[in-house]
Amino acid sequence: MPEFENPDHWDTTAQQYERTAHPFTSLYAEAALARVRLTPDSRVLDVAAGTGALALAAARTGAQVLATDFSPGMVARITAANLPNVEARVMDGQALALEDGSFDAVFSIFGVIMFPDWRKGLAEMARVTRKGGHGVIATWQDRGAATFLLLGQIRRTLFPDLAAMTMPEAVQALSDPANLARELIAAGYHDPGIEHVTHDYQLDIAALAEPDTLFGMSPDWTSLSDAQKAAVIGEVRQMAAGRATLPIPSTALVAVARR
Repeated sequence: MPEFENPDHWDTTAQQYERTAHPFTSLYAEAALARVRLTPDSRVLDVAAGTGALALAAARTGAQVLATDFSPGMVARITAANLPNVEARVMDGQALALEDGSFDAVFSIFGVIMFPDWRKGLAEMARVTRKGGHGVIATWQDRGAATFLLLGQIRRTLFPDLAAMTMPEAVQALSDPANLARELIAAGYHDPGIEHVTHDYQLDIAALAEPDTLFGMSPDWTSLSDAQKAAVIGEVRQMAAGRATLPIPSTALVAVARR
């Protein structure tokens, strides 16, 4: 089983994810929210919510939000925010224990794309979206984003004979907007609109002093020897060319469809 399909992996990394990935994924969550009008009467579902980048942002509109994730550690981080209009539950997004048509807007920001049965995840999103409501997903391009994208690039340069991290199947399948639109329609949505959204991940060069904190969630890092890790750090410093941060342009597809 790949690490990203194991809830124990996410339990272990939840606090690290909240510190390092959450602020960046929040940029894409805001882009997704900008495409759907929410009110205090809206019922919102965040599937595979992680530490709640989308859920917490949606809560600021006054909407009633349910955040679900298969990782108890991730759910605990959302609960710790202690927002009165956010509920967080441990739940498998491939088999949502929720009634048909019970939400006005259903989001998954880099979540469903990690599922073993991602088509079932999309179908479950559509099932619980009310008629006339919206389904919204965000997916990375086929090489990933941020430190994952950078590590993949550096490994291919420094260690071309090493096998790279296997990307989730859905990331590969949904990297093309036409394919993404087809899969949303097959899941039960219609009229999908898809946009490219790019933000720079600002890698703090000072954080290279603790590289396991910076890169430790990626198998492209944990599978390296100490000597190889040192070579990667040297390559990043060279790429930064004395700057305090290294921008890593990272592109996602944000898709909005009607039910």
